[in-house]
Amino acid sequence: MRDFHHPGRSPVYAANGMAATSHPLASLVAVEMLRAGGNAVDAAIAAALVLGIAEPQMTGIGGDCFVLLKPAGDDRVIALNGSGRAPAGLSAAALRDRGLTAIGTESAESVTVPGAIDAFCRLSERWGRAGLAASLAPAIRYADAGIPVAPRVAFDWARDAERLSPEGRRHYLPGGGVPRAGQLFRAPGQAEVLRRVAAEGRAGFYEGEVAEDMVATLTAAGGCHTAEDFAATGATWGAPISGDHAGHSLLEHPPNGQGATAILMLNILAEFDLAKLDPFGADRVHIEAEAAKLAYDARDRFIADPDHATRLDHMLAPETGRRLAALIDPKRAMPGIPPKAEAIHRDTVYLTVVDRDGMAVSLIYSIYWGFGSGLATGKFGILLQNRGAGFTLAAGHPNEAAGGKRPMHTIIPGMIAREGRVIVPFGVMGGAYQPAGHARFLTNLVHHGMDVQAAIDAPRSFPEAGQLKLERGYPASVAADLESRGHRVVVPDTPLGGAQAIFIDHAGGVLVGGSDPRKDGCALGY
Repeated sequence: MRDFHHPGRSPVYAANGMAATSHPLASLVAVEMLRAGGNAVDAAIAAALVLGIAEPQMTGIGGDCFVLLKPAGDDRVIALNGSGRAPAGLSAAALRDRGLTAIGTESAESVTVPGAIDAFCRLSERWGRAGLAASLAPAIRYADAGIPVAPRVAFDWARDAERLSPEGRRHYLPGGGVPRAGQLFRAPGQAEVLRRVAAEGRAGFYEGEVAEDMVATLTAAGGCHTAEDFAATGATWGAPISGDHAGHSLLEHPPNGQGATAILMLNILAEFDLAKLDPFGADRVHIEAEAAKLAYDARDRFIADPDHATRLDHMLAPETGRRLAALIDPKRAMPGIPPKAEAIHRDTVYLTVVDRDGMAVSLIYSIYWGFGSGLATGKFGILLQNRGAGFTLAAGHPNEAAGGKRPMHTIIPGMIAREGRVIVPFGVMGGAYQPAGHARFLTNLVHHGMDVQAAIDAPRSFPEAGQLKLERGYPASVAADLESRGHRVVVPDTPLGGAQAIFIDHAGGVLVGGSDPRKDGCALGY
């Protein structure tokens, strides 16, 4: 239990349904959908699309999503890959011939075809109850009427606005400037797109005038995208991957997401007695940092489009974790892994919803960098993601850029199960940080007895680009100890990601929600 003398958040308790998102209006929309008779899928889609208006620098209909779904009355978990593919004409060899060593984050080559809308359509059709039009209605209303810009959103908007193209500035800098906290932001063009999707389904987005708007924007920017690339887009169903840790199972979306990295990291950490470490001390930070370096090195070697990722079983094998753990010196930092040539950034939204029938949705939805590629379409103002910047141009690499391939993705929804039953749908935002965040969240729960809110609130650390990033929640003594072990400690400019989670108390019949104070959102139930 938290110390009520100090500012903080209590977990949210409810019996009939709950949503946890990074914006209060999205959480409210989800709960309203549940109370009106919709299920967790209906509510999750509604909340996600509202977040595209509430946090346009983080997500939107020009982006991708991944979903883990536990149906009502069923303990199985289903994965939905809503990540788009590179246009058929993309060639790494051609880019290398131009002298490129990486795909630029503001280039047309960085734009993969948006996959989220197709995924939402498929998700609603197969598992929804209220219908797609009902799920789209709140976002249409807010896109027309406007949403007041939240404080964290205003902070990010100001940092990322310089990345916007001229059309992007026209649509996303109302009045020519960065909106302040409390200023209404409207997106009438996106409202029109969503009305067409509500009426026509996926064809309203991937065909006709909306698709033409996207193709024309990309062609003008030098892209090779065609109408056929958009029409061919299709999300794919699958099964999660999993790993066991201390009597719990971590369920992750399979590649092209980086969820296998979190499982490998937990397998490395399993070789240390985590429960005996101070949860806020230097020993834990050090061991986690070293485990992350090793797990992320494997990620950069092996994770790619699922048709090209051939070493997944090796990454997931407990023996791999044991061998890597033996490389860790508890008192000395190893060198950091070489920085990736491909761009890694930390802009996304994550949400989770559980309904009264036990359906649980873990959904993550992103345009990658702040405002994606910065390219917005002229007519409808759709911001196009830059997920293609996650490809490598190294010849022969599993993640080498090519037409029709999906790039390695940072966004990963998660679930934790115990004795075969899902007990926590959760996610940790923050680009490359996400697998380390999953490992830290689970170990906060399992080894240190934290509730979901405390596990989210706890300070974070992450080794990246030769530095060890420590949030301000750590005392100076921890930083000094880590420096003495060879870490180059820095305080990051922004906090490390954000998170949402819902604990399903099967015995007590209640739901317990948590949402990250690093963002503007909340957990809300009824």
